[in-house]
Amino acid sequence: MSATPTTNYAEIFGALRPEAALVLGALVVLGVDLAFGRRRSEAARLRTSALIGLAAIAVAVCSALGAGHAGAVVDGVIVLDSLGVATRVGVLGLSGLTLLLAPGTSRLRHPAEFVAILLFATTGFTLMAVAQHLLLAFLALELASLSLYVLAGFDKTRPESAEAALKYFLLGAISAAFLLFGFSLLYGLTGSLALPDIARHLATQPTSTLLLVALVMILVTFGFKAAAAPFHLWAPDVYQGAPTAAAALIASASKLAGFVLFVRLLWSGLLSASGDASTLAGAPGWMPVAAGMAGLSMFLGNFVALAQTNVRRLLAYSAIAHAGAMLLGVIAAGAAGPGPVFYYAATYGLATVGAFGVIAVVDQAGGCHQLSDLAGLYRRSPLLAGCLLVFILSLAGIPPLAGFFGKFAVFAAALRIGGVAGPLGWLTLAAIFLSAIGLYYYLLILKQALVIAPAADRGRISTPANAALVLVVTAVLLVVLGLFPSVILGLF
Repeated sequence: MSATPTTNYAEIFGALRPEAALVLGALVVLGVDLAFGRRRSEAARLRTSALIGLAAIAVAVCSALGAGHAGAVVDGVIVLDSLGVATRVGVLGLSGLTLLLAPGTSRLRHPAEFVAILLFATTGFTLMAVAQHLLLAFLALELASLSLYVLAGFDKTRPESAEAALKYFLLGAISAAFLLFGFSLLYGLTGSLALPDIARHLATQPTSTLLLVALVMILVTFGFKAAAAPFHLWAPDVYQGAPTAAAALIASASKLAGFVLFVRLLWSGLLSASGDASTLAGAPGWMPVAAGMAGLSMFLGNFVALAQTNVRRLLAYSAIAHAGAMLLGVIAAGAAGPGPVFYYAATYGLATVGAFGVIAVVDQAGGCHQLSDLAGLYRRSPLLAGCLLVFILSLAGIPPLAGFFGKFAVFAAALRIGGVAGPLGWLTLAAIFLSAIGLYYYLLILKQALVIAPAADRGRISTPANAALVLVVTAVLLVVLGLFPSVILGLF
C-alpha cells in the first residue's frame, strides 16, 4: 500500500519567501493608508506607501539571495538556479527604481493602491523567473499582466491613459487566450504540465501538427509580451499614455521577466521542437519563427522610430527594435546559455528606467511630450542632461556602456551558432546594420538635450531627491556593468 503524499508547506514557504514579502508589503501599504492616510495629502500618502513598498522589496531581495541554488523544489514546480535568483534580484531592483520615481513625479489620485498593484506586478515577475510548470507560468504571467493593465490606466487626469489601458487589456486578453490554448495542447500531447516531463515526452515523438499549432499559439503570446512585431501595436500607445512609473515598469522589469520565462519554456520544455539553429530551415520548429519575428521587429522598430516626434513613442519603437535583438539572444541561448540575453534585458531595463526618470522630472517641470520639450536640457538641469546622455548612449550601444556589451554578447553568440554565411549570421549582420541606423534617432534626442538652446521662457529644473537618486544610481550601474560585464555574465 503506497503512502499518501504530503504537502511540505515549509518547503513552499521557503521557496516563495520573496513573493510572501511582496504580498505582505502590499497588504501593509493598503492597511496603513486606510488607517492613517485618508486625512493626509496625496503626496504624503505616496511617500509613505513608497517607503513601505521599498522596504518590502528590500526584504524580498534578501530572501531571494538567501534562497540559494537548491534546484527544482516543490515537486519540480519551482526551480531555484542561478538564472532564477539573478532574475528575481533583477526584477526586484528594477521595480524598486521604478517605485522611487513615483513620489514627486506623478499625478495619482490613489497612491497606496498604485504602490500595492506595483508590488503585485513584481510578485508576478518573480514567479515568472522561477516557474518550471505551465500552470504556475500562466498564473504568474497573468498576475503580472492584470496588474500592468491597471497601472497603465491609473492616471485619471489624462484620457490617453484610459485609452492605453483599454488597448493593452484587450490585446493582452487575446494573447492570454492563445497561451492557454497552446498550453492545453501541450498538456494533451504530453500528459504533463512540468517542463522536464514535457521535454522527455516530445523527445520521443515526431513533430506533429498539433505541436506546431501549440508553438504558434505560444509564440503569439511571446510576441505580445515582448512587444515584438507583428504583435507590437499596443506598445506605442501604452508607452505614451501610461503614468511614467508604470511605463518604466512595463519597459524594464516586465521585459526581463518575460524573456527569462520564455527562455525556460522554449529551451527547457520545447527543445526537441526548436528546429535547426544553423540554417533556420529543414526541421520545423519555433526557431525559424522567432528569427522572423526578430528580423521584422528590428526593421520595423528602427525605421518607424526615425519618423517619431513624441519622445515616449520613440522609446516604444526603440523597445520593439531591442525586442528583436533580444530574440536573437533567445535563439542563441541553447548553445551560449541564458547569460547574453539576461545581460541585454537587464541593462536595457536600467537604461529605460533612467530615460523615463528624466522624462518624469521634465514633465513635472512643464511637460515632456515632444522631442522639442527636451531642448536646452543642459542649461535647465546639467544633472538630467548628463544622466540622459548615459542612458541614450547605452540604448544606442556605444562603448564602454553596458548597452554595447549587451548587444555584443548577443550578436557574438548568434554568430557562433550560425556562422557569418548562414541565415542566422545574415540576420545578425542585419541587426548590426539596423543598430547603426537606430543611432540616428538616439542622436536626435541628444541633439535636443545638449545642443539646441532652451526657449526663453523656460527656467531651471529642480530634480526631486528620489528621482536624482534613481538617475545617478542607474547611470553608475550602466557604466560599471559596461566596464565589468563579467559581473553578470560570470553568473552563468
